[in-house]
Amino acid sequence: MDLLLILTYTAICVVIFKVFKIPLNKWSVPTAVLGGVVLVGALVFLMNYNHPYSEIGREYVVTTPIVPAVSGTVVSVNARPNVEIKQGDVLFNIDPVPFQARVDSLNAQIALASKDAERARKLLTSNSISQRDAEAAFTRMANLEGQLATAQFELEQTTVRAPTDGYVTQMTLRPGIRAVSIPLRPVLVFVNKESLYFVGWFRQNSLLRLVEGDEAEVAFDGIPGRVFSGKVVSVLPALAEGQVQASGNLISPMAAPYPGRIGVRIEITDPDFEEFRDKVPGGAYAQAAVYSKHFHHVAIMRKILLRMSAWMNYLFPFH
Repeated sequence: MDLLLILTYTAICVVIFKVFKIPLNKWSVPTAVLGGVVLVGALVFLMNYNHPYSEIGREYVVTTPIVPAVSGTVVSVNARPNVEIKQGDVLFNIDPVPFQARVDSLNAQIALASKDAERARKLLTSNSISQRDAEAAFTRMANLEGQLATAQFELEQTTVRAPTDGYVTQMTLRPGIRAVSIPLRPVLVFVNKESLYFVGWFRQNSLLRLVEGDEAEVAFDGIPGRVFSGKVVSVLPALAEGQVQASGNLISPMAAPYPGRIGVRIEITDPDFEEFRDKVPGGAYAQAAVYSKHFHHVAIMRKILLRMSAWMNYLFPFH
């Protein structure tokens, strides 16, 4: 953006020299250069600090790794890739035969244990059995009922359902694949609907100018020539470079040699964005600018430069 501002000033100087036929000599040229250094330098300083710009912004999406609660062979896959489904819809099914067999076996054992417990109750009233033996029969009955509840739960888990509204993307799961619960090995990546949010990564120099509620604008690389308005929702309170976890290692400054950038969550409120919302995939790259209340008149420069950058997205070096 600074380069665009310098080129704009240069173009203005060329026009002035041509229109007013100002001679190129040792006075006019240094004056134009020095004036440009002072003018552009002051404007760039005021603009960069008070109206921060980030060339690194991204539309993030929350995904849920689908790990089955039980292990088994996949017999059918119901979900279709990139097709929205509702919470509770079936994603895929694991072969239920061994789990159903376990439930049937426990039901048979419970039926037998129920008769034994009933018999023990009658014998206990007639003092034909000890209290300990009667309690053992009842305990076995309760134990089998607990095992049955677990077995029924596992049988239900052979049908894997969508955790929320959303869709499965890049699906490679097929019938015949063995899905396991341990070790944790996701078989699907589920994208949660309504989980898209945009984060711009700003330099720490402008930390004091990143305030919730301030006006912001976003320009996606994939939507050339368009700039969408929004507002700052929050300034993320932690940086990955400062993350520390409990371990046997001491903290070292070499672990994070770079200062890192501050994450700013921006909500795009521009009604024109609705036309493009479904066309912007999760992970889309963008540029962002935040307009503070300080030196607000300088913000027009940032807005112009951001729009110039948006138009430059039509140009890319590949062919």
